[in-house]
Amino acid sequence: MHSSSILKKLTLLSTVTVFLGWVTSCTESRVEHPNIIYILADDMGYGDVSALNENSKIHTKYIDQLATEGISFTDAHSGSSVCTPTRYGILTGRYAWRSRLKKGVTWSYDSPVIDKNRMTVADVLNDNGYHTAAIGKWHLGLDWDKREDGAVNLLGPIQNGPKALGFDYFYGIAASLDIPPYIYIENDRTTASQIDTVEKNEGMGFWRRGPIGNDFEFEDVLPRLTQKAVSYIYKQSKSEKPFFLYFPLPAPHTPILPTEKFQGKSGTNPYGDFVLMVDDVVGQIMTAIDENGITDNTLIIFTSDNGCSPMANFKELAEMGHNPSYVFRGHKADIFEGGHRIPFIARWPNKIQPNQQSNESISLTDLMATCAAIVKQDLAENTGEDSYNILTALRGNNKNPIREAVVHHSDHGDFAIRQGKWKLNFCPGSGGWSYPTPTVAMALDIPPVQLYDLDNDPGEKKNVASAYPDEVKSLTALMTKYVEEGRSTPGSSQENGGEITFLPDGFHDYMKKISNK
Repeated sequence: MHSSSILKKLTLLSTVTVFLGWVTSCTESRVEHPNIIYILADDMGYGDVSALNENSKIHTKYIDQLATEGISFTDAHSGSSVCTPTRYGILTGRYAWRSRLKKGVTWSYDSPVIDKNRMTVADVLNDNGYHTAAIGKWHLGLDWDKREDGAVNLLGPIQNGPKALGFDYFYGIAASLDIPPYIYIENDRTTASQIDTVEKNEGMGFWRRGPIGNDFEFEDVLPRLTQKAVSYIYKQSKSEKPFFLYFPLPAPHTPILPTEKFQGKSGTNPYGDFVLMVDDVVGQIMTAIDENGITDNTLIIFTSDNGCSPMANFKELAEMGHNPSYVFRGHKADIFEGGHRIPFIARWPNKIQPNQQSNESISLTDLMATCAAIVKQDLAENTGEDSYNILTALRGNNKNPIREAVVHHSDHGDFAIRQGKWKLNFCPGSGGWSYPTPTVAMALDIPPVQLYDLDNDPGEKKNVASAYPDEVKSLTALMTKYVEEGRSTPGSSQENGGEITFLPDGFHDYMKKISNK
C-alpha cells in the first residue's frame, strides 16, 4: 500500500475519531449540564400558591404540579421586599444593598445597577457552553441614548443591558409594566417604529403617564412575552448546547389585567384571576419542555421577587377567605415575612425526587453558587459574595443548614437578619408600607429593634427583644461582620459600594436598658 494511501486512511481515522469525540463531548455536556429555566413572578405572595397554602382560594394547577413533581420550599426568601434589588441578587449572587442601590427601585431612565465588570449567573453559564436568554421584565437600569439636551431618544441604541451581562439574547420591557417607557426591547433596540404618549390609568389596571411604542398594548405584554419564551425553548431544544432562560414575568404586578379567558375564573377578584393567568404561563412552559423531549434534563424553578402588593386589594381578598401572605405578617416592601418570604419550587427529574417539601432557609441570591456547582466552576472571591450552593437542599439530602444566616432588606432600606428560629428586625416598624410605616414608627414609643421566634411566632406578633438581649447582641454582631467583610459567605473580605448603616436610632440606649434588667 502506498504511503499516501496510508496517510489518507490515518487522516480519515483521525478525523472520525475527533468527530466522534466531539459528538460524545456534546452528548455528555448535554446530559451533565441541564437546561435551566428560571420563572420569576412579580409581586406574587407565598399564600397565592395552593401547594403552599391549604386555605388558598386560588387553585394554581400547574405550579402545584411542579411541586408534586419536584420540591417546594417553605422558608425561601427574596433578597429584598421590592423588585430591583431582588433581581440584582438573583443575577449576581450579591445582596443589592452592597451596590449603590441602598433602598427602593430603579426608575424610568436610571442607569444600570449591575456593574458591567461584575460576573452574573448568565456569564457563568455562558462560559460553560450555555446559550443564555433573558425574556421579560428587566428593571435593573439601562443606558439610554440621550441627546445633548439630556432628552432620551427611545428609538436609539440601548446599552449596558442584558447583552452586556452575559445574555446572548434579550426580549422584554425596561421595568415594571406601570413604569414608562412602555416599549419592547429586543437586544439593544426598541421594536417600535414610532413613540406616542399614553395617559395615566387608575385602579387595579394602574399605569403611569408616559411614552409608549406603537406596537405596545398593556393587555398583550404577558401573552407576548410567554410566546417569546416558548419559541425560545422550541428553538434551543434543537441545539446541542444547553440553555439558560431567565424569564422574569411582569405579573401579577400592576396593571392587573387578566385576559378574558381568566376573568372571573379564580372565584376571588381580578388579582386572583391574574394569578391564574401566571399559573397558565407556567403550564405553557412545562408543555413546551415536554413537547420538545427535554423534561428529564431541564431544571425549572418557579419563584417570586417579593410578597404581594396592596394593589391586590387585601380587604376584598380577606372577605373571600384568601390571604396572599398566608400566616405571615406584612406584604410587599416590608421587613416582615410577608414582604420577602416567597414561593420557591423546583423540578429536575432524576435529580430532585418528586413530592418533597423542605424547610431549609434559602435566598434567591443562591442561584449563582448553585449554577456554578452544576457546571463545576469555582467562583472568584469577588463573585457571588452572598450566594450559597443549595444543590443538596434541592435533592433533599442535606443534613445540616446550608446557610449561616439570611439577610432581609425592605423598600425603606431597613435590615433584618435571620438565623435558625430567631429573626432580628433592625427597625421599629414595618420598614415598608404596612402599619407602622417608618414615619409612623418614629413617632411611636416602641423599641427600635424587634426580635421574633419564628418557630413559635411566624406571624411576628410578639417582640421578645427585651427578654433575649444576648440573642440581639449575637445577631447584631453577625450582621456587623457581614457588612464589614463585604460578604456573608466564607472567603476574603470584599468592598461594598458605599457606606452601609443598619443600626436604628436609639439602638445603643435600648441595648443598655435591656442588658441591665
